[in-house]
Amino acid sequence: MKRIIQTALVALVCLVTFQVSVYADNDKPINVTQLPATAQQIIKKHFAGKKVALAKMESGLFEKSYEVVFNNGEKVEFNRNGNWTEINCKMSSVPAGLVPAKIKQYVKATYPGAKIVQIEIDDSQYEVKLSNRLEVTFNKNFQVVDIDD
Repeated sequence: MKRIIQTALVALVCLVTFQVSVYADNDKPINVTQLPATAQQIIKKHFAGKKVALAKMESGLFEKSYEVVFNNGEKVEFNRNGNWTEINCKMSSVPAGLVPAKIKQYVKATYPGAKIVQIEIDDSQYEVKLSNRLEVTFNKNFQVVDIDD
C-alpha cells in the first residue's frame, strides 16, 4: 500500500512539473500596440526609424514579459510594466538615453572608444557588454563588482 501511494505521488509530481514547464513556455506574437505604454514609448523615442520584425509576449507561470526584435537584429526585452530588462545592439550601440549616467561616465573614462553593445538589469545589478568584448557588472549603486573578458 505504501509503495502504491509513493508511486502515485511521484506520478502526480511529474504531471505537475510537466504542466508548469508547458505553461511557462507560452510565447505569443503580438502587435507593437499591445506592448505596455512604457515599452511603446521607449521604442518610439530610442529606436525611432527601426522596423520591428517581431514582437511577442512571453507568459510564465508567475510572470509576463515582452520581447521586441528589430530587422537589424537588435533586441529589447521588457518586464510586465514595460520597463526594459535587456537591450542587445550587437551591431551598433545601446541608445545613450537608456544607459544610466554613472555607467556611461565609467565606460567613457575607463574604456575610451568602447561602445556599450548590450545592457541587462536584474534585481541587484547591471551587466554591460562592451564593443571591446569586456563585460562589466555594476551593483545598484553603480559600483563595479566584476569585469570579465
